[in-house]
Amino acid sequence: MKDYSLENRRYVIGGIATFIVVVYLVRLFTLQLLSDDYKKNADSNAFLKKVEFPSRGAITDRHGKLLVYNQPAYDIMVVMNEESGRLDTTEFCQTLGITKEFFIKRMNDIKDRSKNPGYSRFTQQLFMSQLSNQEFSMFQEKIFRFPGFYVQRRSIRQYRYPYAAHVLGDVGEVSPSNIEEDGYYQPGDYIGKLGIEKYYEKELRGEKGVQILLRDARGRIQGQYQNGKYDRRPVAGKDITLSIDLNLQALGERLMEGKIGSIVAIEPKTGEVLAMVSAPSYDPRIMVGRSRGKNHRLLQQDLWKPLLNRSIMGMYPPGSTFKTSQALTYMSEGIITRGSAFPCHHGFTYRGLHVGCHSHSSPIALVDAISTSCNAYFCWGLYYMMGNRRKYHNVQDAMSMWRDYMVSMGFGYKLGIDLPGEKRGMIPNAEYYDRNYRGSWNGLTIISISIGQGEVTLTPLQIANLGATIANRGYYYVPHVVRKVQGEPLDTTYTRRHTTMASQRAYDYVVAGMRSSALKGTCRRLSKYDFEPCGKTGTAQNRGHDHSVFMGFAPMNDPKIAICVYVENGGWGADYGVPIGGLMMEQYMHGKLSPESEAQAEAMQKRRIGYGPRFAGQRKPKTQRRSAAGNGRSSNSHRDSLAATTHGR
Repeated sequence: MKDYSLENRRYVIGGIATFIVVVYLVRLFTLQLLSDDYKKNADSNAFLKKVEFPSRGAITDRHGKLLVYNQPAYDIMVVMNEESGRLDTTEFCQTLGITKEFFIKRMNDIKDRSKNPGYSRFTQQLFMSQLSNQEFSMFQEKIFRFPGFYVQRRSIRQYRYPYAAHVLGDVGEVSPSNIEEDGYYQPGDYIGKLGIEKYYEKELRGEKGVQILLRDARGRIQGQYQNGKYDRRPVAGKDITLSIDLNLQALGERLMEGKIGSIVAIEPKTGEVLAMVSAPSYDPRIMVGRSRGKNHRLLQQDLWKPLLNRSIMGMYPPGSTFKTSQALTYMSEGIITRGSAFPCHHGFTYRGLHVGCHSHSSPIALVDAISTSCNAYFCWGLYYMMGNRRKYHNVQDAMSMWRDYMVSMGFGYKLGIDLPGEKRGMIPNAEYYDRNYRGSWNGLTIISISIGQGEVTLTPLQIANLGATIANRGYYYVPHVVRKVQGEPLDTTYTRRHTTMASQRAYDYVVAGMRSSALKGTCRRLSKYDFEPCGKTGTAQNRGHDHSVFMGFAPMNDPKIAICVYVENGGWGADYGVPIGGLMMEQYMHGKLSPESEAQAEAMQKRRIGYGPRFAGQRKPKTQRRSAAGNGRSSNSHRDSLAATTHGR
């Protein structure tokens, strides 16, 4: 009788044997054809692939002054497979001036794939970066005693002047996320972290090269493999020309010393940014070399936030500078005409609501209302627009039209400047008020937006762009800080004209009002200048001292510069905004300051508003701890806006 149990056992044993053979075959196939571990090992014994880093593109100002350049530096690289415990660590550490604890920690960090995802024991890994010439010389003399260690030449950034830190940015070592996002980078590489260095990283960085060197059986370099046939030379990064005028930038930073805020100057005909000052600032030259990390931490810990670019990240109430946009909207929509006059008895008063204003003639028409910065005039304009049922079906329709005008002028959304981190500001819409007031609201409810308070917030860049748009009588180009990239045309984003919804006629009257303001109104300090400046002040309410704001341009009929000055807690617009704006315009129009203006600049430079040294991590004075920059900490409700008298200057 046949024994089926033995028959089945034979099949089981045969199946197990077959499975084991298949596993071995698959493993052999993987090792020989799919895995590159042995290939890497063999290659590392025969070849040394030496990365050659490209020279990063230089950066100059609009007149060709060199701002950022490269300087030679040296990195120490290690191939773990070659080092493999044969190193005299004591002598190695003494040569580099490091401790044994640092050596052990650094070697462990290199092997830690969570910190170094690109790790391979067969390829060069960064051990220590940016050696000075002296450190390099000492190490180079003894390098033959340190198996597995090599010196790699590269360049580091140098910033020639202590200006424009927020525009230029800086360069630092890549993070694991940078490596994951872009396969170009390896641990120890450098990448732009802020400003232009970050935004134009791909243009500036160039392309790496590689040099393949042949080793002998003892690992000694014998020369190039096949006379460099397979080498790849690095491609230098592209040079960049900024639109920034260094002399104008330097003056702006002088004038903003000891203050918090921003200056943005734009060339209206092109959208080129002539100056971008954010205060407090810092010297970009401290953000290089091995001390960069320590200095960056100090800046991060500073309560005055010197790393914050307030020009594009600070969201502020625009105050009375916003009245120009209201005049353009009301006149274009037919709510007012040139001759429309409204009463102002120390402010707007209607149905128990009062918005204060300073003393001037009454009733008042458009040009004089802009010149004297009358609050009542613009409150009446918004009230009549929101309540006009012959033109708009309801208040929601009127509000939607109002918002469309604001958006067309560059508010409520990012303008698109070529710098990272730009904020959009806040322009409310009908849905916003429907949610907050449950559908029951009217022009009186939101009256404070007519004078640049309430929910409205803009960045200094947007206010400067408003000045450029008025200077151009109705159009603007997206502001940009890069004028030219070597070998490339300027992106069409920055050459396309954006036209607003407001009429040409409305712009003519607003310009007339701003010129009148410079001659005899709230900006009359500008009357001494011979280049026909036009201006508009703003005194933006804040929970604390008001902010001093100025927006203007010059000359009136052939504009070369538009500018916004925003000084936190500076008080009246005429106290800080106007004099700073006038000095900046004079510098750009004449190329220098007159002796009288230079004395004024020195006096302004010495004026301080509430904070001390540039970065010290010190506490702010109690009355100054609220800043409007980026946090909406200014008055953002109509109840807050109307609780105190609004002066409008």
